Amino acid sequence: MARRWTNNLTLADATPQAAFWNRRRIMAGLAGSGLAAALGSQAQAELALAEQAGADQALEPNTWEEVTSYCNFYEFGTGKGDPSEYAGRMTTDPWSVAIDGMVDKPGEYSFEQILGEMTLEERIYRFRCVEAWSMVVPWQGFELADLLTLAGVQEGAKYVAFETLYRPSEMPGTAYKVLDWPYREGLRLDEAMHPLTIMATGVFGQPLPNQNGAPLRLVVPWKYGFKSIKSVVRITLTDQEPPTSWNMANPREYGFYSNVNPDVSHPRWSQASERRIGGGLFARRQPTLMFNGYEAEVAALYEGMDLSEYF
Repeated sequence: MARRWTNNLTLADATPQAAFWNRRRIMAGLAGSGLAAALGSQAQAELALAEQAGADQALEPNTWEEVTSYCNFYEFGTGKGDPSEYAGRMTTDPWSVAIDGMVDKPGEYSFEQILGEMTLEERIYRFRCVEAWSMVVPWQGFELADLLTLAGVQEGAKYVAFETLYRPSEMPGTAYKVLDWPYREGLRLDEAMHPLTIMATGVFGQPLPNQNGAPLRLVVPWKYGFKSIKSVVRITLTDQEPPTSWNMANPREYGFYSNVNPDVSHPRWSQASERRIGGGLFARRQPTLMFNGYEAEVAALYEGMDLSEYF
């Protein structure tokens, strides 16, 4: 199993939102605060080099407004601003997650159980998120591995499948057959158990806004954003590769793995570079990092695999 992170940050350690925007303060605090442990080795190097050069492209966190208003959540519409406009109608309390399939303790787990009785420790994670654009988000949450271990993964399980809430009365985007609802995603078990794979419960020290996947969403920082499924209501352990929404919709363009890989182009565009959100329409593009900057941490998961075939 992958090594566990030793950082001991809790929700109380979250940097106040107003302080996030001063990069010098961030850099001065990284070494002593333990936040650097949550960044991939390449991402750390990029941040340090940019700071030394006085560059403006350092990996400073995006603003609350950018993180919460520029989203993909097709259940509320296909426009980047649709989720923030319409997601407020989604009811998130009460909330439960069904955990089933190849587990020892299947059942409906309430959100309160997950965070209370299970005593899962929340930590702060500062991850890069990439699609054709990128941003840096300070999530709070816990390792998915903790939740799966509590449910009891049975021998022979190889994959973890996820499902998003499907509630047409509160989700206007589901009236359109953009995808086969409900939204589905999946990971290989070793990916799911990796300590960088988290279930996020908040951002900037506050509970997740609906448009960002309240109250519980997956975050897999070395994969493209659509793998990080929002508003999760079902987790299933299985010995078969599960169907995933974008792969079902267009398997030629969206593979099951969807790892960030600058060497494998999308059929309709290159993925060798990205544009940072917040830099303006004419912001300079920057090279996309292999595995989104977490190569040292996750490359071993794919040793011996042809990543142009398993994309």
